[in-house]
Amino acid sequence: MSTPSNPGNPGNPGTTGSVVVAYSADRYGETAVAHAAEQARKEGARLVVVNATLGSSLVDNRFAHDADIAALHDRLTAEGLEVVVRHDVVNDVADAVVAAADEEQASLIVVGIRHRSPVGKLLLGSVAQKIILTAHCPVLAVKPSS
Repeated sequence: MSTPSNPGNPGNPGTTGSVVVAYSADRYGETAVAHAAEQARKEGARLVVVNATLGSSLVDNRFAHDADIAALHDRLTAEGLEVVVRHDVVNDVADAVVAAADEEQASLIVVGIRHRSPVGKLLLGSVAQKIILTAHCPVLAVKPSS
């Protein structure tokens, strides 16, 4: 589901390019959105929020509920940002974020990072790491304050 809003962005008529944020429904995702929104404002860019889950996942508490996505969209739009939300079931979350950045010709991808043990990284991989390594634009990795 992609939800564009605020076409033309009358509050910011010079909107060019985009900032993509990999959003998860937790404090890491909220931190990433805050940094991405700030950067989008500075650049006069569209904010593309990507909240994706694996098609094989039965329960993924990082995949936001539709009502939460709508509230996030409304909040960001009320802040004067042009917002597009991609809320999809995909084969690979990192690939979905990088593809969105490529399609939107993003100037930046913002991703929230969390501490993981070496074994956790080995067994589960890292979406953030794959985004950093495969993106065609700069990637800003952020974490919540302690």
